[in-house]
Amino acid sequence: MKKIFVIISSVLVFATSCTKLSSLNDDPKKAAVVPGEMLFSSAEKNLYDNLTSNSVNLNVFRLLAQYQAQVTYIDESRYDLGTRNIPQAFWQALYRDVLKDLSAGKALIKADSALLPADAIIKKNKLAIIDITEAYTNFILVTCYGNIPYTETMDINKLDPKFDDQKTVYYDLLDRLKADVAALDVSQGSFGTADLIYQGNVASWIKLANSMRLKMGLVIADIDNAKAVEVINDAATNVFTSNADNAILKYLSSEPNTNPIWVDLVKSKRKDYVIPTTLVDPMNATNDPRRPFYYTATGSGAYVGGVYGSGNVYSSYSHVSAKITAPDFEAILMDYAEVEFALAEAVARGGFSVSGTAADHYNKGIAASITYWGGSAADAATFIAQPTVDYATLTGTWQQKIGMQKYIALYNRGYDAWLEWRRLDYPILNAPVDISYSNIPVRLTYPVSEQNLNKTQYDAAAAAIGGDKVTTKLFWDRF
Repeated sequence: MKKIFVIISSVLVFATSCTKLSSLNDDPKKAAVVPGEMLFSSAEKNLYDNLTSNSVNLNVFRLLAQYQAQVTYIDESRYDLGTRNIPQAFWQALYRDVLKDLSAGKALIKADSALLPADAIIKKNKLAIIDITEAYTNFILVTCYGNIPYTETMDINKLDPKFDDQKTVYYDLLDRLKADVAALDVSQGSFGTADLIYQGNVASWIKLANSMRLKMGLVIADIDNAKAVEVINDAATNVFTSNADNAILKYLSSEPNTNPIWVDLVKSKRKDYVIPTTLVDPMNATNDPRRPFYYTATGSGAYVGGVYGSGNVYSSYSHVSAKITAPDFEAILMDYAEVEFALAEAVARGGFSVSGTAADHYNKGIAASITYWGGSAADAATFIAQPTVDYATLTGTWQQKIGMQKYIALYNRGYDAWLEWRRLDYPILNAPVDISYSNIPVRLTYPVSEQNLNKTQYDAAAAAIGGDKVTTKLFWDRF
């Protein structure tokens, strides 16, 4: 009997020990199951964080657009993007931290039962809003890299997802956004406060989706004008009409929900960047009222730009303004100024059913930007009236006129400015004195992880786009 008791006791002790050991694998501070709405919130914040970041290890688009020049470490402004593996960091941030959360959130919300007719509409609205966010995230990826994993991205059984053709992906995104607009029903709400941008306002999401379609239509206007006309004519009737429509994420003054720029430039005590002449000189030439909101003055009270692609003495040049580096400064995904410049371009191109003149939309774009940043309507009127700004008297093509003012208005949105420069070829960016690696990049290369872990699909994608190089132009970039 003693032997039996000893054996039973040993088994009980072992079983108890296993239970205790298994509990060590559970993190009581992390939920095992989360609502789909929470995953959507996480995806929204991660999308804004990644596009707003000023970390040289993740987001170098302010450097590529020449909104910033470097001080000591100048590799990235000479287009060495491989040493820090920046293409991989940005790729992973969007796939892992944005698209994965959106996919998981969508699955959970689809599984929710809708007990009442109103619940079914709210659920449908949520799914459409998630799809809009997915579509725009993929738009960033496809205009950044070219062919991308798309149809097989979230299939856990596909360890080697194929890279879909960039043009096919792009046109599918346009179709998805059109369907999402049609699916949204303003009679009910959606995410409520879980939506960090519009607090669930469905009408605002319709305007945002249409504004995205307007933007995306212009990207393909040079290679498929008929499709651009179709998309833009359908979307332009319900886009942003004031700064109140801006797609903004408001950060908080306390961590962990602070402005990423504050984290990267203030909390870190980094002094890595100055504002280059590319931006400062044209703004000085027109006495642009946005200068004190964009960057600091030097000790003499002047706004002075540094040399892009070369080392700069931090104290000798203008830096990012205190407004932008404040911990609670907001981030923008799209704004009214960008929409007005897009409408100006559509009119200038001709063939689109967009009312008004190119000059009228151009003026509205400039005024929207100036008043958003803190200037007055009178400041905007005075600025626009200058012969070197006025659309009628300013010399150059519509690409030059709209391109320069849109570039200035997109300040602090590096990816969008880089996209517009690739489309319009304006403004003229300054090539570094010593280009160590290439000419100005027109795409990011694929991540090293894809080359190592998904080699067959990577090789096919690289060959399909004309080579995995930063100088390979994407399907829409013809000029």
